[in-house]
Amino acid sequence: MKFDISIVQTSVASPLGSIVIAATAKGLAGLWFAENQRYLPTAISGPAAWPEDAEHPLLQKVSQQLGEYFAGQRHHFDVALDLRCGTAFQQSVWQTLLAIAPGEVISYGEVSRRIGNPKAVRAVGGAVGHNPVSIIVPCHRVMGTNGALTGYGGGLKRKTALLRLEGALAEELL
Repeated sequence: MKFDISIVQTSVASPLGSIVIAATAKGLAGLWFAENQRYLPTAISGPAAWPEDAEHPLLQKVSQQLGEYFAGQRHHFDVALDLRCGTAFQQSVWQTLLAIAPGEVISYGEVSRRIGNPKAVRAVGGAVGHNPVSIIVPCHRVMGTNGALTGYGGGLKRKTALLRLEGALAEELL
């Protein structure tokens, strides 16, 4: 993935661990769990790290909305997104994920049908897994065949917690 050079970042606490959020002048470009996250960009730490900007207005807005989401007070996010880091195919998958309502889950096969490419299930899985804006672009709402709980860049425990928070999984089901 290639991120815009104007990107800035900050970290926020959540009930599921520290979250790194990143933004460009165009919108939110990243949201990852800081620990145990697959496909975590190397630019969030180290000598070549993106600049920290806890005062960035969009990062503050995202932080506030995440707090409301985890408190059960928000079901939809109202922030501009910058998903240019992905390929055209990935972006089409991520746009499709945005249409999955809270409390709803769909299969990878259904995502591939919705993008008009029903045979691209594996490619859809790869795009879902590389989603740079976790939670807000709700990749956690995608399940395996017959509702199987599969894959999540932040780990299955977090996926389960997010689905339970949204009412898509009952406590007794897992």
